[in-house]
Amino acid sequence: MADRSDARAALEHLVIDFTEAFNREDIDEVMSYFADDALYDEFNDVRHVGKDAIRAAFEPQFAGAYGRLRFHTEDMFLDVEVGKAMIRWVLTLEEDARQGAYRGLDILHFENGKLTEKHTYCKAKIPLIRNKKSLVEKGGWPVS
Repeated sequence: MADRSDARAALEHLVIDFTEAFNREDIDEVMSYFADDALYDEFNDVRHVGKDAIRAAFEPQFAGAYGRLRFHTEDMFLDVEVGKAMIRWVLTLEEDARQGAYRGLDILHFENGKLTEKHTYCKAKIPLIRNKKSLVEKGGWPVS
């Protein structure tokens, strides 16, 4: 039983530390969590594969293009056996011209202590709508 609680604590620690690296605005630390062939699926239907592509996707955020961003954890679900976590957060935008906040969540997949997949979802006033063909072509919905 101790092994299971140790594994749970280790996964929770990974998720919290990963999130806090964003809040410290440390792109090198954030990238250290990713596996070389990791997948980052953004909230806007854009996918990035590999550390170089993921880093390029994050660079505007870490360069301050959106102002100062802070993630505040609201809830977390862990599936220790498969190394998955879902973290629900509030993202605050702390820039004079764009103050505000919105809610979202990340589904994170870890293997051997490395992040292999990061899927981000958020609540928006206007949903991003794609047709089924577009999603199938991008590897989204399965063909029926």
